Amino acid sequence: MAFASFKHAKITGILTILPENCIHIDDEICFYDNNPKKLERNKNILGLGDRYVLPEGLTCLDLCEEAAKRLIDQMHSNKDEIDGIIVASNCHEFASPADACIIQGRLGLPENCTCFDIGGLSCSAYVHALLTAYSFIENGIMKKCLVLAGDMNSIHSDIRNRNSNMLYSDAGSATLVEYSEQETQSWFQTGTRGKDWDKIITPATGVHLPIRNDIANIEITDSNGNVWHLWDEILKGFDIFQFTMYVAPKSISDLLTYSNLSIDDIDYFPMHQANGQIVKTIAQHAKIPANKTSGETFRKYANCGAASVVSSICDQLQNKDVQKIMLVTFGVGLSWGSCVINFANAYNGGIQFLKIPTHLPTRQEKIHKWISYFKGENNA
Repeated sequence: MAFASFKHAKITGILTILPENCIHIDDEICFYDNNPKKLERNKNILGLGDRYVLPEGLTCLDLCEEAAKRLIDQMHSNKDEIDGIIVASNCHEFASPADACIIQGRLGLPENCTCFDIGGLSCSAYVHALLTAYSFIENGIMKKCLVLAGDMNSIHSDIRNRNSNMLYSDAGSATLVEYSEQETQSWFQTGTRGKDWDKIITPATGVHLPIRNDIANIEITDSNGNVWHLWDEILKGFDIFQFTMYVAPKSISDLLTYSNLSIDDIDYFPMHQANGQIVKTIAQHAKIPANKTSGETFRKYANCGAASVVSSICDQLQNKDVQKIMLVTFGVGLSWGSCVINFANAYNGGIQFLKIPTHLPTRQEKIHKWISYFKGENNA
């Protein structure tokens, strides 16, 4: 397990953006056999509530870009001083270029800005991206770095799939990490269980199994009536639950030992909002007091993927005076990451919403645009 500590990197600002389009779980009773008791049982077990979904024509890149713009504006930060962008996501706009490069251009940041993406980790990606930003800043490679974490999980499953679809929101977030002359201690711990790489997997879309006509019409219905496609994310729930119940409490314990801190020293434990049950069970296993963590953000905003732990910070800690917080994440890979950071005096923009434009490009319009681009008829 990898450990690291830093003294001169600090989060100075953070916010999360979701699309304004909200889906209430009560409005989906048709997927629970129109049975109020069955729906209520699922709500109580998982903590289901609301989720926020992007319409066709917008992506999580748009959410991350808007989050970055708002954070820079609300903090009155000089964008010419930003010399790094790291995008943590499983839903990149293109196979190439990196989302970070596109956002750098749209924001008009200096060309000496280092830009790259982190992918394939989803819910643990934020801590890994934060670790990278802290490393660069501690070593003098950067002074100010934007960490943009976001996912568009609504496209990873069919709406008829009650194994996963009801769990996810689309979200984007922005975090500004800066060099601090004043010593500001932080500690990180990450880990990987790669032998279980296929416990959370999207079989198609990569080079292993590109989407072609031979799989486009394949629709699989499992024994519980859930509908799947080969480009959907499949999660082996029981295996993931066992993994999480082992690594999350252990990571908390190991990081407290490494940092020479106790639970009493930590003001709050923002956790990946996988679902309400998992957050509650981790807290019980790790003996974290009920007032120091919560799965309430999941009920309000669902599982936001790479932005999930950020959503918890923005939702639960806005306008609150906290010093040390421990972020706890786990996800695809299988991977996990935890960190203790000093959040004192950081700007918290909370949860904000993106108003959906009245006109968005259709899929057909996008196709025609790129056909014209291939023909050299216009620029992208």
